[in-house]
Formats: sequence, structure tokens, C-alpha cells
Amino acid sequence: MPKKRILIVDDSDAVREAVRLLLRNEPELEACGEAVDGVAAIEKTKTLNPDLILLDLAMPKLNGAAAASVLKSVMPTVPIILFTMYEQAVDALAPAIGVDVVLSKPDGLNRLIDRIQELLGMSHAAATGVTPQQQTKGREKENAAGSASQD
Repeated sequence: MPKKRILIVDDSDAVREAVRLLLRNEPELEACGEAVDGVAAIEKTKTLNPDLILLDLAMPKLNGAAAASVLKSVMPTVPIILFTMYEQAVDALAPAIGVDVVLSKPDGLNRLIDRIQELLGMSHAAATGVTPQQQTKGREKENAAGSASQD
């Protein structure tokens, strides 16, 4: 089965690299390209034909909200995740600008792969070999360990 292709759009080198590294650990996903602003995102979407677009909000030339509106008109079936520091401020506007999911950067990397897989119709078990029950148990252990270390 071919890998699902993700276009990473963020003006921060560090964020793009973190997402790229995260995707490398997922056998069914790959970064097909990167862009640093909304204008480049539109151009690269047309040439790369990604399966999903991960889009920052605050970028030069054309912000993520404006870019999302254009991207949805050009490729209406391609899911868009708005990955931003301003999740609460943008969440209500997401449907109007064509965004499928809004994730907060501070806690979004932990949920990013799950949301990508959901939007692309991939089950976590099929993509990783881990059942939802195993995933839940693993998170419960992580949460318990995190709580214990905070005491």
C-alpha cells in the first residue's frame, strides 16, 4: 500500500523538522514536501498532490486561514489540519475557512499522528500494528508515570 503523503507548511524550521521526524516513525506516512508560507503552500499543493496538508496559522505572505480557503477551493477533498499556537481563537472559524481539524502546537504533536490517521481513514492498528486497547493501556501507563513523577 502506498504511503500517505503529507505537505508540511510552517514558517518555523524547528516545527517542520519536528513534524518530519515524527512522520519518519510512521510506516504508512511520509512528508512529500514543505512550504514556509501560504503562497508556497498553494503552489506546492498543486504540484505535489498531497493526501493531507498540515498548515500553520501565522505565516508571512499569506496566513494559514487565507491559504486554507484557497486550498479547499483547489482541492476540496484534501484534509487540512491547522497546527497553531492559537487553537482556541481559531477553532470556531475552522469550518468557515476550510480546515478539518485545529490542533494546538503545545500539545498537538502528541495527537498529530492520531488525527492524521483519522482524517485519512487509517486505523491506528492497521498503520502501527497496535490495537486501540494497547494504545489506551500505554497512555494510561504514561499518565500514571507522569503523575507519579510530578509528586
